Amino acid sequence: MLPQSVLTQGSNSNTAGLRFYDWLFDCHGLWRNATLIIASLLFVLYLALQAKKSFLKLSHGRSYIIISYYGWLWLASVLNLFWCFLQAWECAPGKELAWNLLSLFTTSAMLFLEVSLLAFLLQGNNASGLEALTRTFGISGVIVGLDIMLKAIYLFGLGIPVYIDRNEPAQRVKWNLWVVHKLLLTAVYGFILFMYHSRWRERLPARPAFYNYVTIMFIFNATALLSCGLTGNGAAFGFWLYGTTLVCYHAFYLPLLYVTFLADFFQEEDLHLENVYYSEMKDAGLFDADWE
Repeated sequence: MLPQSVLTQGSNSNTAGLRFYDWLFDCHGLWRNATLIIASLLFVLYLALQAKKSFLKLSHGRSYIIISYYGWLWLASVLNLFWCFLQAWECAPGKELAWNLLSLFTTSAMLFLEVSLLAFLLQGNNASGLEALTRTFGISGVIVGLDIMLKAIYLFGLGIPVYIDRNEPAQRVKWNLWVVHKLLLTAVYGFILFMYHSRWRERLPARPAFYNYVTIMFIFNATALLSCGLTGNGAAFGFWLYGTTLVCYHAFYLPLLYVTFLADFFQEEDLHLENVYYSEMKDAGLFDADWE
């Protein structure tokens, strides 16, 4: 007869294996978990590898907006990484509150970045300096604060699990909330697109990357709006489409934002440093021989 300690170790091993299986395969399935985890992990690793270089450029550039935005990007990326790794919480008994709180903090951090970038775009060429940072973050803080308050009322006041995704008729109130949320974002992106094609386009930053970003986000939010509307009316296709947009948002939005808003800044700093080094070398007479 086997000792009790051996039986206990075998039971614990089986339990751990079952938990790992549930975490990886159950709830949403392997492909969704793998996509979210790999994409979010790769982006955090990329930020970590570039951290030293980025900090040096930020200290040299002295841009309050970029420094603050970079810090918020790190916060949102780490929260999003935890959110992607803990997908099994959504289906685990007793984890409903923890999952809703984690989702609330993660999506709020990402929404803050999204809204602050919209506020930056709408300020156009005047968006620079400490005053612009205060105005941009002030507007974003108020909007995101109201969003958190509304979702907290749904979660704790009405007892509606906003971040537990089920295609059930009883969840129609929740889907109405998401319809309004996506409708507002779609309207804002649509308005900015309209400005780009109107006589007010000169008020917006003249960068193709910003226009491409607005176009992508308009299409994305319009698709998410459609999916929420269909799901609220009980359409299975709408629920699948909503899940697809959710995966795309958490897997690819932060890299898209980085490429759109921060990558150009770091590249410009590289060019600026090269020009500084060239000027210093020229002043030292290192290129005089080329002219003789």
